[in-house]
Amino acid sequence: MSNLERTLSIIKPDAVERNLENEIKEIFKSKGFNIVKNKKIQVSKSEAEQFYKVHETKPFFNDLCAYLSSGPIVVMILEKENAVAANRELMGATKPEEAAEGTIRKKYGLSIDKNSVHGSDSIENAKVEIDFFFKD
Repeated sequence: MSNLERTLSIIKPDAVERNLENEIKEIFKSKGFNIVKNKKIQVSKSEAEQFYKVHETKPFFNDLCAYLSSGPIVVMILEKENAVAANRELMGATKPEEAAEGTIRKKYGLSIDKNSVHGSDSIENAKVEIDFFFKD
């Protein structure tokens, strides 16, 4: 039985600024992800606050929102068997210096904030996050 899932991936401002979007997309494709949809957008600070609402009580909330809205981002719907877990594994740990070799954050991440990519952390959140950016 197939367990085809969809997850949201964001190529964050630091990676877009360094023109890494095609390289990062190629990594996803090489790992068997299908990029169902993708678009380059700029979010406002209030949109970033809505998106990261789950973190609003955390000390890093304002910085996170300011950062996500600081430049263009690429939002993508990725599809693959067990996409949520597979994407989390491919991204690597939040802190690039703790990320495993071969992960996107190990390769491109600059810091815990500028860690190049975001991925949904659960199937439920993937649905919410996909709907947030791709309301068809």
